[in-house]
Amino acid sequence: MKKNDAVLAVLLVIVWGFNFTVIKIGLGGVPSMLLVALRYVFTVFPAIFFVKKPDTEWKYIILYGLFVGVGQFACLFYAIEIGMPTGISSIVLQIQAFISPVLAMLFLNEKMKAKQVAGIFVATAGLALIAWANTGSGVTSIPLAAIFLNILAPFFWAASNIVARIASDKSAAQGKKLNMFSMVVWSGLIPPIPMLIIAMLLNSPHELLNIVLNLSSTSIFAIIYLACGATLFGYGIWNVLLGKYPMGKVAPLPLMVPAVSLLSSMLVLKEQLSAMQWIGVAVIFAGVLITNLNLNEIFKRTVKTPTEETSQ
Repeated sequence: MKKNDAVLAVLLVIVWGFNFTVIKIGLGGVPSMLLVALRYVFTVFPAIFFVKKPDTEWKYIILYGLFVGVGQFACLFYAIEIGMPTGISSIVLQIQAFISPVLAMLFLNEKMKAKQVAGIFVATAGLALIAWANTGSGVTSIPLAAIFLNILAPFFWAASNIVARIASDKSAAQGKKLNMFSMVVWSGLIPPIPMLIIAMLLNSPHELLNIVLNLSSTSIFAIIYLACGATLFGYGIWNVLLGKYPMGKVAPLPLMVPAVSLLSSMLVLKEQLSAMQWIGVAVIFAGVLITNLNLNEIFKRTVKTPTEETSQ
């Protein structure tokens, strides 16, 4: 991965890591389905007036909006609302790191390199350590519905990755470059209406209107962060990386997100990390480094041939 892209990947992990703490804060004043709807309202407006529609078919825009906005976030937000701890939800969501490369092999004919497989297994070991460390915090009391929805969310995320990649590849085949930021903005038109319909099934329209009219400063901050930070910046960068690199190289990056999520919970929510959680964080970083480092290039730079040394 190029240096500039690596920097963007690190920023992406940080923004998405803090995202789970912000979700929990947001749910303190806004019901989950309404929070998702408001997230996408502010993702689209006013950006859509300044961002040109992506040069791709509407079916890809609609599918991407449905998979990410309706599928992934409806499941994730509602799971957290009904009892899924934010730290564990960030871990479960990373199942996409397995699903995305598998779907890429099936639909994009991509092959996974040995270092990518090894990196995923190492990072997964780190996730397992964190999850094991969290079992002492009442995991057995989590509602089964919350666990099921949380597990379902990464499947929708993986599906959206494939849609974004197919759309990008089709544009490239036509000599065009798909604007991924534009894709995120315009696909944001899709989630608000279905999410509002679901919200009205769970809460009365009068209650929802009252919440919107009396949003606290904390709720407003959460909505803006989710819209501008986690969605516009986060998924904009994510889709750029998906368009430039193989799925097996990009998909493991979010495995670092739970590490940041745990750290943000410690800083903002005053939650403490155990020694086992710190070890898990270190193992996750090791796994992602294994996946993304170009070991051959490092070896060539470290051990120069006699010809190269003479020429210098």
